[in-house]
Order: sequence, then structure tokens, then C-alpha cells
Amino acid sequence: MRLRIYLRLIAFAVLSIVSMSWTLNNIEKNMIDKNKDAKSMPVAKTGTEEIEFVYDSLALDARGLSHDAFEYAISGFHRLEQEGLLHNDSILTIIDFDQPSYRKRMYIIDVKNYKMLFNTWVAHGKNTGRETAENFSNTNASYKSSLGFYLTDATYHGSKGYSLKLQGLEPGLNTNAMRRAIVIHGASYVSQSFIDAQGYVGRSHGCPAVPTALTRPIIQTIKDGSCLFIYNKRYKPSNRFAMG
Repeated sequence: MRLRIYLRLIAFAVLSIVSMSWTLNNIEKNMIDKNKDAKSMPVAKTGTEEIEFVYDSLALDARGLSHDAFEYAISGFHRLEQEGLLHNDSILTIIDFDQPSYRKRMYIIDVKNYKMLFNTWVAHGKNTGRETAENFSNTNASYKSSLGFYLTDATYHGSKGYSLKLQGLEPGLNTNAMRRAIVIHGASYVSQSFIDAQGYVGRSHGCPAVPTALTRPIIQTIKDGSCLFIYNKRYKPSNRFAMG
């Protein structure tokens, strides 16, 4: 009788040890899996760390985008985000008018997921310069481009086809954009064939015109309250977007 009880106690102890071992192994496996998942996910970054991480991970230097342009763009993006103005709050569009027009100087970035969505040509105004943008204006009928930060607005169908309105945010630089009808639209002169024939992209009346084939996908991506920034070394930010 005593032997039977003793054997039962031993069996119970063995089962308990096996059960505990199985539980610990599963806990350890779950912790390892969670750590793997965490490592595979983008890590939220802020400030200088974010600027350097995104700039390097997307090889923006090799794509021709200046570090200064990107730093201004990210800083302004976060300013608008803090003000609650970005309804399309993961998309940042940068146009780098320091580059000649035969280069792909428009960059549309998914900032939250660290992805380059579009990198293509974009036109500047015909009185802004020929192959390089040199003169800028906020004046009606100047046929010049305007620098600074914009919010993308509503879409419409106009004389240039499917187009996107832009709301200028910097007094003295671009706040007449709506009045001047400075919009994103497609244009046949923004193309490789035009570059091959002329050596540079055709020019607009001040609009950042894009390749015809990309017009709809670009507008659909950046419409309705995303941040757009047009840069040139002559850019002097308003107080609202000053860094430091």
C-alpha cells in the first residue's frame, strides 16, 4: 500500500516537472519571436537621428537630394504635424530646385515607413531659369516658381487635366499660390524625350508640373493635406519654419 502511494507521488512529481519545462520553453519561444518581430519593425526616431537614418537608408545623397534640403523638409514636416495640419500625415514631397531640371529632383517619401514612393522629374517656371532654377517669385503673372512649404489641397479637372491645388504657407514666398493657380499637373514636356531633344525639361508658368504618365498616381498619393517643400539654396525660411 505504501509502495503504491510512493509510486503515485513519484509519477505526479515527474509530470509536474515535464509540464513546467514545457511551459518555460513556450514562454522562452514567445519572447524570442517577439524580439524578432520587434527587430523587423521600423523603429521610431526623432530629431537628428531620424534625419540621418532616413537620409542614409533611402540613399538620398546618391539620388542627388542635398542634406540641407532634407533637413529643412523634415523639420517643417514635423512642425505641421505638431500643428495638426497634416491629414495625409505620412507623406513628404521634396522638390530640390538646386538641381538642374534634367535630373529627377522630385522626391515623394513615406516618412513613417521609410520608403521612396516616387523620384522623378519636375518643371520650374519659365522665368525662373532655363535648365536651372535661379529666380523665384510670389507675384501673379511672374511665371516664376515659389519656394517654401505648402499643404496639398483638393484635386480638380482643369485645362491641364487632372490637377492638384497647393496652399502656400510662407508669407512673402508662396502665399499667393492659390491666386496664381500654382498647381501640380501633368505635362508632356516633363519627359526623357524632351530632355534628349533640348537638354533640359520644359518650363511651366510656375507650376511644379510632372510627367504625364505619373500625374494621377502622384496626385492620388499626396493629395488632401500632405506636406510639400520646394527648396533652393536661396530659400530663407519664415519664422514659422526656422530651425534651431
